[in-house]
Amino acid sequence: MEATVGGDGEEVQQMGALKKGGGVVSIVDERAEVGAGRQRQNVGPWAASPSNGIMYDDTWRLVDDLDILLRRAEAKIQERKKAKEDKKKGGKSTAVEVSGELLREDVVRRGAEELGADYPSFLKSLVELRQRADASRTQEEAFDAHMAMGRTLTDHKFFEEALFSFRRATELKPTDVRPHFQLGNTLYSLGKFSEARSAYELSLEAAQSNNSRWASLLPQIHINLGIAKEGEGMLLGACEHYREAAILNPAHYRALKLLGSALLGVGEYQAAEKALLEAIFLKPDYADAHCDLGSALHALGNDERAIAEFQKTIDLKPDHVDALYNLGGLMRDAGRYERAAELYSKVLAIKPLHWQAQLNRGVALLGAGDVEEARRALKEAFKMTNRVELYDALIHLKNMQKRPKGLSTVIRKAQDNASRGEQYLSGDGSTEQSGAVSAIIAPSAFRRASTKTTVRQWMAAALDIRAFQRHTKLNRCNVVVLTTDITAEQLSLASGESHPVKFMRKADLEKILRRMLPFLGPEVFQETVKAINEKILNVLDRTTTGRVDVGMFLAIIAPLCAGTPEKRKRVVFDILVWRASKGMGAEIPRAEAKVYIKLLRAIYMPSQGTSELWEVQGEDEQEHISYSEFLEMFDDPDWAFGLMTTLVKLEKGDRIRHSGKKCSVCSYTIVGPRFKEVRANFSLCSTCYSEGKVPAQVKQEEYRFREYLTEAEAVKDKLKIFGPRRSPDLQS
Repeated sequence: MEATVGGDGEEVQQMGALKKGGGVVSIVDERAEVGAGRQRQNVGPWAASPSNGIMYDDTWRLVDDLDILLRRAEAKIQERKKAKEDKKKGGKSTAVEVSGELLREDVVRRGAEELGADYPSFLKSLVELRQRADASRTQEEAFDAHMAMGRTLTDHKFFEEALFSFRRATELKPTDVRPHFQLGNTLYSLGKFSEARSAYELSLEAAQSNNSRWASLLPQIHINLGIAKEGEGMLLGACEHYREAAILNPAHYRALKLLGSALLGVGEYQAAEKALLEAIFLKPDYADAHCDLGSALHALGNDERAIAEFQKTIDLKPDHVDALYNLGGLMRDAGRYERAAELYSKVLAIKPLHWQAQLNRGVALLGAGDVEEARRALKEAFKMTNRVELYDALIHLKNMQKRPKGLSTVIRKAQDNASRGEQYLSGDGSTEQSGAVSAIIAPSAFRRASTKTTVRQWMAAALDIRAFQRHTKLNRCNVVVLTTDITAEQLSLASGESHPVKFMRKADLEKILRRMLPFLGPEVFQETVKAINEKILNVLDRTTTGRVDVGMFLAIIAPLCAGTPEKRKRVVFDILVWRASKGMGAEIPRAEAKVYIKLLRAIYMPSQGTSELWEVQGEDEQEHISYSEFLEMFDDPDWAFGLMTTLVKLEKGDRIRHSGKKCSVCSYTIVGPRFKEVRANFSLCSTCYSEGKVPAQVKQEEYRFREYLTEAEAVKDKLKIFGPRRSPDLQS
């Protein structure tokens, strides 16, 4: 952040006087020795600012004494640190210690833990200095003293201790912009993003009430507020503040860069490219902007320009981890495996625990033909993350080494999955990594041996929806939340309006999603919003106004939330009743239901097309339908969302592995539904079945499949528990 930061309102104590030459030297004595002029040189440049600096001589003396106290504390911290290092060197252990605590890497913190037994005396002295500030002759002098103490403490990284000073300053002058702003900076440095956002919002409110005085600070308030929102995972909200900062100060290249990066994070690639190009125009050597521009260009399909931007970033900053990693991905995709492995190795040299780089290095080595080294790299990645997908990949790679012809398809699929940044395989075992040669069969030759077997095309659509559902974590949100927690009152609150709203800005919808998914970390939530924005919000906002029909949005995501199929459908109907301004009791206009189903298919089943059935006719506006009639429309297997049954089946089958049986095409353990060909007796996973793949060595005029969700079903079928009568052949 481009702002000063600082620390917490608990009371702290003063360091005991240091011994010097056999005697005790007090803070007053040391100040007399050093001299006021030299002491003032130790304070940050902010202190000399005519508008935001130190205004009173008593404050200068207070800051001088605080600076002496802090330098003594820092000396003690260094002593403790050196003693720990000496002790560690004397030990025999060489294990690498990895902290489980999430800390911001760019912030060094000091306080009770670092000072140890010396902290109580430090706290005592600090409390005495605070009391001196409170005893100032006027409120203005007390405000000046607490602000100066807070700024000095943040300069020395005592953030927790600085919080008290800034909070006291807000009490003394509640409408002043500066203490709220500095409080926000300090809270952000401590990783308290929600509290920081609240402080910045108070600062913004105060600045906007006196625009003429604080006009120069407004862009920075917007930027810091956007950064705090990013810390919470709220990228759409952050975009609004970065955009406002760029409007207020068009030459603010950092505002433009942050705007471009946030737009990139929500999948608005063209807008991101434009903002990042403007930032680079203002600051050509802005390495981070070049890197993000490369990512935007890659997303837009312009890999040639993307490679140039990543290389430019590395030229400006050779240790730029993101540029090295991203360029490695492009080199890998281009088939330049040795170069890709080299770039990933550079990333690991800078960040040894970067497991994605280790994973992708393994993929690149696999492509280069160094199978043994690739296996070692994947093992290292598995040790770092313990993901079951990596374990499965290692087992599969070991099997493929016995059948070298299968390695080419392993490489192709590994490239595809590793390019997503986190996963080597999908968690449902449905991959096309193949140790066997496969053939794709025409739909007319793919038949169902039972009506219980899912139609091949439905399975393909259901798998896509399931992948989106898992990626966004909507399956972890109880569908009831959409009607109980997301009330009209809360919708009004989220939008900032005093009355219920039907249309809402994307940034306000993001707040609703945050309440629905409070268990997600900031980074995961950002990925969720990006996926939802690309797949759903951009369809609902075809006119690019930035506003979305909130009722339609909630009805669209309801079928993917957690709950029984009946409960999900009921919630959809209830939302449509709430949304329909012409709704009559427990009914909705037929036109509203048609619009909903048409959008549902356009979003989740774009390749399946739609039907003239859902074209709104004039009489549809007047005709109302009940819940039972709506269900009949919703469950239409051919032209509505009848595949919800298949989706629920996939949800239940996430952890079913069929006693280790493997797909005859991709050779992976089958997870979820198993499709068994009744004549040739081979099995397919759900993905290979949906793609119409069969082992090339099995040649038949037609293929008939039974679907088993569990092995118990397969055993019952084998024992003919269902009776001797055979089911008729059914075409998919």
